[in-house]
Amino acid sequence: MRRIPYRIGYFGGRHREGYRQVERRTIGATALDVGAVGLGCMPMSWGYSRSQQRGDRSLRAVHAALDAGVSLLDTADMYGPFTNELLVGRVLKERRADAFVSTKCGLLVGDQHVVANGRPGYVRRACDASLRRLQTDVIDLYQLHRADPEVPVEETWGAMAELVAAGKVRALGLCAVGARPARRGGTADPYEGTIRQLERVQQVFPVAAVEAELSVWSPEALERLLPWCRARGVGLLAAMPLGSGFLTGTLTPGGGFEPDDPRARHPRFTAEMMAANQPLVAGLRRVAARHGDGVTPAQVALAWVLGQGPHVVPVPGTKRERWAVENAGAAELRLTARDLAEIDALPPPRGSWD
Repeated sequence: MRRIPYRIGYFGGRHREGYRQVERRTIGATALDVGAVGLGCMPMSWGYSRSQQRGDRSLRAVHAALDAGVSLLDTADMYGPFTNELLVGRVLKERRADAFVSTKCGLLVGDQHVVANGRPGYVRRACDASLRRLQTDVIDLYQLHRADPEVPVEETWGAMAELVAAGKVRALGLCAVGARPARRGGTADPYEGTIRQLERVQQVFPVAAVEAELSVWSPEALERLLPWCRARGVGLLAAMPLGSGFLTGTLTPGGGFEPDDPRARHPRFTAEMMAANQPLVAGLRRVAARHGDGVTPAQVALAWVLGQGPHVVPVPGTKRERWAVENAGAAELRLTARDLAEIDALPPPRGSWD
C-alpha cells in the first residue's frame, strides 16, 4: 500500500503544507465532486455511548479527516437532535471550501420516539434551520431521511426541489429504508420499497445520491439497489461500511457495550452472533496482511466497498482522529483479483434470524 506523506492540522481554514491528495469521485448527474471516502459524523453526538461523545475530540477528528483528503461530511438534523449539525458548523465556519456537506431532514426526535414529517412547510423550515446551524449558505446534498407515510413523497420531494431552485441546496438525495427488517420477513428484494420511492421522486426532480447500508457484513444493496443507481448515474453513499465497528476487528465477542449503545440490543452484536461471524474478520485480516504492515481489516473492508463501482462512496462513522485518518487511507488500497475472490468466498454473515 503506497503511503502519501501528510501532516494533520489546520489553520484558518487553509491547508497546511503536506495536505493529503486522494482519489476523488463524482456522484449524480450534476457530477458532484467528493473524496473517495466520506466521514459519518453521527457517532460524535448520536447513536452510540454518550460517555464517549466529546466535542473537542470530535472536532479534531473532522479536521483530521479533511486534512487526509476526506471532503464529504454526513450529518442530519435529528442527530442530537441538532447538536451534530452545530458541531459540523463549527468546522464549516473555518473550512467551508474543503468540505462537501450532506445533511438530512424528515425525522423528528421525541423523548422515546422518532416520527417522520414530510410536510412541505416543515421541510422548508428545517432547511433554513440546518443552514443556520451549519453556518453555511448552501447545503451540497440535502437528503430525505424517511418518507412520511401521511404525505405523498412527491409533495415532500417537490418542496426539496424548490430549495434547489432557491439556491439553498445543490442536490437531493434519499436515505434507503434498511434492509434487515424486510429480510426477517423473507422479502425477496429488501430494497423494493426504496426503489419504488426512487422511481416516484425521480419523476419530480433528479436523485443525485442514495444512502444505504453496504458492507461485507451487509451486502444486500448489491442485488438491486446498486444496479438501479448505476444505470441512472446516481451515487451510492455506503452507510455503515464497517458494520458498526464489527469489521474493524477491534470488538471482542462478549465484551459488552454501554447500556445506551444500540449495539447492546442489536441481534448481530450478541456474543453468540459476533463469535459466529468472526470468519469474516479473519478473512479481512488475511487480506490486510498480504498488503503489508499498517494495513488494517477496516481498510480492506472499505476498499471492498470502493471496488463496487466508481459512483460508490463509503461513509464510515467515527468520532476519533486516529480512525478518521485510517479510514481515509483506504482510498489508496487496491485489492487484487485474489483478494476479491477470497472475500467473496467468505461465509455469509449471520444474524439471529438466520
